[in-house]
Amino acid sequence: MRVVLAGGGTAGHIEPALALADALRRLDPRIGITCVGTERGLETRLVPARGYELELVPAVPLPRAITPQLLTVPGRLAGAVNAMAAVFDRVQADILVGFGGYVATPAYLAAKRRGLPIVVHEANPRPGLANRLGSRLTEHVFTGFPDPTGKAEYIGTPLRREIVDLARLSMGDKARSWFGLQTDRPTLLVFGGSQGARSINEAALAAAPALRAAGVQVLHVIGPKNTVEREPPPGDPQYVLLPYVDRMDLAYAAADLALCRSGALTCAELTAVGLPAAYVPLPHGNGEQRVNAERVAAGHGGLLVDDAQLSSDWIIHNVLPILHDPERVAAMSEAASRLGRKDADLILARKVLEIAR
Repeated sequence: MRVVLAGGGTAGHIEPALALADALRRLDPRIGITCVGTERGLETRLVPARGYELELVPAVPLPRAITPQLLTVPGRLAGAVNAMAAVFDRVQADILVGFGGYVATPAYLAAKRRGLPIVVHEANPRPGLANRLGSRLTEHVFTGFPDPTGKAEYIGTPLRREIVDLARLSMGDKARSWFGLQTDRPTLLVFGGSQGARSINEAALAAAPALRAAGVQVLHVIGPKNTVEREPPPGDPQYVLLPYVDRMDLAYAAADLALCRSGALTCAELTAVGLPAAYVPLPHGNGEQRVNAERVAAGHGGLLVDDAQLSSDWIIHNVLPILHDPERVAAMSEAASRLGRKDADLILARKVLEIAR
C-alpha cells in the first residue's frame, strides 16, 4: 500500500502527518509513505530528518481578498495540481491524507481527479481554506477538536510517540539537567511555536529579573530567526536562552508551567503530557488560537491572556504565584491531562488503512 501525506508550512501541519506516518509503519512496516510539501515550509527539514520521502510541489497561496494576485491563481493552481497528479502516478498512490497548508489544496484536487480516496484531518476548530475544500470532496473528515456540527469525527491530533509516552514528572530532574537547570527550582518554559513569538519573548525577558529574584528558573526558546537586544546576565537561578529545541519532550518534562502560543499542536501536546500553561493566542488569523486556549482555560488546565495584554507585569502577577504554589500546579496539571488525547495517531492510522482497503 502507498499512502501520500499532504501537509506543510508549519509544524502544526507537518508533525501530525509525521506522527501518522510513524503509526502506519508500526501497524505495517511494508506500507510505502510519501510526504508532499513546498520549498518554503519546515517540511524540507523535518520530513527528511524523520526518514520519510519528500516530494515538492509549487506553493499556491490563496488570497483572502480580491486582489490582482487572484488573477494568477488559476494558472498556478493548475500547474500544482498537475505536479501532484504526477506524484500520485509515480508512487502509485492508494490514498491521500491531507492536513492543510498550501500543499493540501492541489493535493485534494489531484486526488479527486485520479479517483483516490481522500482523508482530511483538521486540528483547528476553525478550518483553513484548504481543508474546507477537502472536506467537500470526501466524507472521511477527522478533527483534533470536538466538532459541534457533528459532521466530522473527533479523534484528537496525532502526536509523536516521544510526546505521548513522556513520563513528565519522573523525567523532570534528568530533563532539567539536560538544559543546565537546577533540579529543585520552579521552572518556567517560554516558547512561541516553531518560529517563536516576539511579544512573548519581550515580555518574558522584561520579567526575567523579577522571576530570578523570586527563585524561578527559565527555559526560553526564542525561535530560530529571532534575536534579542539584551540577554539576561549569567547567574542563579538560570535563565537559559535557546534559538530552537529539537527535544521538546525534554523541555516539557523540565517545566512546571509554560508561557506560549496556543496553536492546535501546542495545545494538543501540552494537554497530552499534562503541562499547564499561560496561553497567548496569536492575534492574527481567523481566531482559532483563542478558541484552542479557551477550551483549556475553561477546563482549568491553563490561563488565557490576549497578546495586547501580555507584559512583564502580567507575568509577575499571574504566572509567578502559580509557580510558587505546588498544589495549584498539580491541580492544573491534572486538569490539562483530562483534556488530552494520546491515541489519535493509531486511531487515524487504522481509519486510513480501513478506507484504503
